[in-house]
Amino acid sequence: MELSSNRQAAPASYLAKLNAEQRRAVEHGGEFLNDAPPLLIIAGAGSGKTNTLAHRVAHLILGGVDPRRILLLTFSRRAAAEMQRRVERITAQILGAQGAPLAASLSWSGTFHAIGARLLREYAQMIGIEQVFTIHDREDSADLMNLVRHELGLSQMDKRFPMKGTCLAIYSRSVNAETPLAEVLQRYYPWCAEWEAELRGLFGAYVEAKQKQNVLDYDDLLLYWAQMMTEGAIAEEIASRFDHVMVDEYQDTNRLQASILLGLKPTGRGLTVVGDDAQSIYSFRAATVRNILDFPGHFTPKAEVVTLERNYRSTQPILAAANAVIELAAERFTKNLWSDRPSADRPLLVNVADDVAQAGYIVAKILENREAGITLKSQAVLFRTSSHSAGLEIELTRKNIPFVKFGGLKFLEAAHIKDVLAMLRWAQNMRDRVAGFRVSQLMPGIGPGTAGRLLDSINEMGDPVAAIAGFKPPAAAVKHWPDFEETIGLLRRNAIGWPGELDLVSRWYEPHLERIYEDAAVRQGDIAQLVQIASSYPSRDRFLTELTLDPPDATSDESGVPLLDEDYLILSTIHSAKGQEWTSVYVLNTVDGCIPSDLSTGSMTEIEEERRLLYVAMTRAKDQLHVMVPQRFYTSGQRSTGDRHVYAQRTRFIPSALTKHFASASWPPSRGTRPGSANGGVSVDVRARMRKMWE
Repeated sequence: MELSSNRQAAPASYLAKLNAEQRRAVEHGGEFLNDAPPLLIIAGAGSGKTNTLAHRVAHLILGGVDPRRILLLTFSRRAAAEMQRRVERITAQILGAQGAPLAASLSWSGTFHAIGARLLREYAQMIGIEQVFTIHDREDSADLMNLVRHELGLSQMDKRFPMKGTCLAIYSRSVNAETPLAEVLQRYYPWCAEWEAELRGLFGAYVEAKQKQNVLDYDDLLLYWAQMMTEGAIAEEIASRFDHVMVDEYQDTNRLQASILLGLKPTGRGLTVVGDDAQSIYSFRAATVRNILDFPGHFTPKAEVVTLERNYRSTQPILAAANAVIELAAERFTKNLWSDRPSADRPLLVNVADDVAQAGYIVAKILENREAGITLKSQAVLFRTSSHSAGLEIELTRKNIPFVKFGGLKFLEAAHIKDVLAMLRWAQNMRDRVAGFRVSQLMPGIGPGTAGRLLDSINEMGDPVAAIAGFKPPAAAVKHWPDFEETIGLLRRNAIGWPGELDLVSRWYEPHLERIYEDAAVRQGDIAQLVQIASSYPSRDRFLTELTLDPPDATSDESGVPLLDEDYLILSTIHSAKGQEWTSVYVLNTVDGCIPSDLSTGSMTEIEEERRLLYVAMTRAKDQLHVMVPQRFYTSGQRSTGDRHVYAQRTRFIPSALTKHFASASWPPSRGTRPGSANGGVSVDVRARMRKMWE
């Protein structure tokens, strides 16, 4: 390929649509593009970050930089592909038919892990690994960790040793955060701290097993790459291959990724990173906001900072409220988003009695918007934790409103919820082998073979309770058998009544939950919520039947589009909503204990990330923002206090001084309030809708 050093002969018409700050970022380095000082682009929410970065890459190529010497790092393959498409379009505008092939030669574009794997294969022999190594995904890695764990006898300890998933998570955080094991245990896994010596031995054996089997896990792809960048000759050779290194979503990088970048560009020359400290919300993946906050100071002179503040998404009142929330952050790059989209409507602080009223308001408003021409797809409900949407999902199902959920399993498809429901279904119909297999294998020592024999015995005897009483369980299940037998008997005889039967099953399941899942406390909260939902049904049969009629579509993070509906509502965790936008957004449970989560208030660092979560949620809204504030919650208490309703307080991130940025609404609306009136009341004329149905 013949490359010109003065390719940009035509006027820079492709920059005409950029605003002044975007253009400043794109043209950074001026005529000395190949020796540009380090650049940090602070790209506020909705400020055209992707468009700016794509123009920056295209500007470099059109200015004579060899696209094969540009390294572009993103956080998803989809983002890398989209960036490539945009660069191709921009270069084609200037160079015509030659533009697309030129941009297509941007061959070093991809995720950190993909680029790491490619480099490791090239330099395998120099770093002591075989070029034909296999890469394990997370499930493979967990299985190998479990095999080593078993070989070391850690699965046979007198006290409960962390399960394979927890072991892998501890190992991964220590690697990616470049943090000693003792510190990781103390800060994030205190219940595992007593096993520090055993975990250290396990991780050493795990690494040895990977090396013997010539496999690498995801963490190794970064770890080996970072190590290469500390080896003089290899580091120099890799760094010399790239004139420019560009990183998208820099606020989401971990320490290991930051060390790779500093190894590639120690002086910062040719290094551009793009991100927003106010949207750094992935510390649970070992990402650290310190990377972007400290970036300018890594270099002498400091990196230039260009701030993109013009927002192309939201109305000005929504931005004013979001700016006010993030302005209270302890540390940040100063920016104030603004928009040329005026509106008389401020975001709403919606006060509701409880989570039932919250669901009622959202459903009513969604239907009202739909009648006004706002599609379901243009509306989204966001929440801090996946289980927060449980009551709403039930109400949406009742009202026949299709939805797709992103971020975590749908509530009714979570494994622990399915376990509890399986017990109820099996008690209802003991010939249901699917439910029977699931329930019987919850007890220790019972696998598919034993479960099959138990179910065969039940089928042959015809008397389920007698069959269970006469069955000889394996030794590991003996101590659990009397409780199992008693629970089944009470359920079969309908001796307790509904919804007490669900509470009975929950109490029977609790020790198995604690044994099977490391995050039992979080899952227990889901089960308590299921108990509360069940109280609105008159009987076990109605409860099971109505939940079964419209089951969730999938169990993955992206639940899939309902096949029979061309339109559907979006439900999403705030983490999964980052980068998205909707016309109307509803933020659930903006009260202390939910945002911030009561599990994330142990330090100022955690609290500040929770503030950023609320900011991210608010800045997803284009025209309407509904911030929901329930006055009380149903919660699962300690054994001494029992389950109870507790009163909630509006999130600390919206103190009284900030309420001037919001309008106030309440639900249910006062008697006589018209739909859509100033106090936020919403209603639907049911009779009119019924008449319209038959027109």
